[in-house]
Amino acid sequence: MTDTQLTIHRLGHHGDGVAPGPVFVPLTLPGEVVEGAVVGDRMEAPRIVTPSAQRVRPPCAHFKSCGGCGLMHAADDFVADWKSGVIAAALAAHNLTAPMRPIAISQPRTRRRATLAGRRTKKGALVGFHARLSDVIVPIADCHVLAQPFVALLPVLAEITQIGGSRAGTLAFALTLTETGIDCAVSGGKPLDAGLLTTLPRFRDRIARLTWGDEPVYTEAAPRLSFGSVQLAPPPGAFLQATAEGEAALLSAVVEALSGASKIADLFAGCGTFALPLATRFPVHAVEGEPALTAALLQAARHAHGIKSVTADTRDLFRRPLLAAELAQFDGVVIDPPRAGAEAQVAQIVAAQTPRIAMVSCNPVTFARDAAVLIQGGYCLNWVQPVDQFRWSPHVELAASFTRPHLSPA
Repeated sequence: MTDTQLTIHRLGHHGDGVAPGPVFVPLTLPGEVVEGAVVGDRMEAPRIVTPSAQRVRPPCAHFKSCGGCGLMHAADDFVADWKSGVIAAALAAHNLTAPMRPIAISQPRTRRRATLAGRRTKKGALVGFHARLSDVIVPIADCHVLAQPFVALLPVLAEITQIGGSRAGTLAFALTLTETGIDCAVSGGKPLDAGLLTTLPRFRDRIARLTWGDEPVYTEAAPRLSFGSVQLAPPPGAFLQATAEGEAALLSAVVEALSGASKIADLFAGCGTFALPLATRFPVHAVEGEPALTAALLQAARHAHGIKSVTADTRDLFRRPLLAAELAQFDGVVIDPPRAGAEAQVAQIVAAQTPRIAMVSCNPVTFARDAAVLIQGGYCLNWVQPVDQFRWSPHVELAASFTRPHLSPA
């Protein structure tokens, strides 16, 4: 197959270089000249002919094979500017602009939530991340993203894979680092039979709580998280912001965006990342679609001291968004939807004319779409705070402040 030489013009939203065609070229940077075989619209194995001045030596030995860090070859300043640019470009697609604050970046080796893959082999087990665009597992011995307790747990996860995995399937280890130890929820393994129930508790000294599928195996120490001054026992596999730094940056932005409010609705509330800290300042009504998360949030609120009223409702906000009449009692809303955004719910917020909105998003494209609905409904987009807690990946998060025109931005 004949090699082709291309010049990278920009990075796409997934972090691949984009050359004319378009042709997508992983692990490249704008301005670089690359050479390699083009299959369809991709050059999977480029040779860098002319490197960018922004190219750096990746610190991780697994970088070329592991699919976890697609931007480790780029200078930190370049990645920060590019991530902020992704948000600005998404807004520009709707003819919107906003003041962009400096990005808040989490430090290496601080990821406290991650999912690793495990597969049993003839000689043992593979535990690591998937290769790029592949179901192949790249075994890792170290990781510049994960918190050190996760790296230290890798041999244990390999043992569990040998015990409970099959060569035909892949185990998923959903890991959360809590104040009392590691919470591990395993899926994709063999059925939890008497043998596994007898064998798995030998890892009590390394894993605080182990769940197999939907079944509890043991709880050596009940997992505990702190949201502000409130302590919470999360259900297995509960969502948690990826780093403590990222959570703090998002919470700070949310608090600022709601300044001047008196009663808050927290939509897509999870188990209380924002609702519980906000309750030290405002009465909060939290709405979440997963019953286990709602129950954990309410349990934490009942045992907390020094907070205002916290109520909660289990409700699928995609199917049944809070209506304008229900939102009328609140003068501030936090909305933190999944990647799909919250188009239907945002329309109801516009109808209610809720004075202050703190929007958190993990997808600049759907954020910009929903922001356009708010602005068309009479809101001002005051500022955007980019947050990078998935360091070296193309993933970018943000918080933003919206107010009605008669209000001054916080």
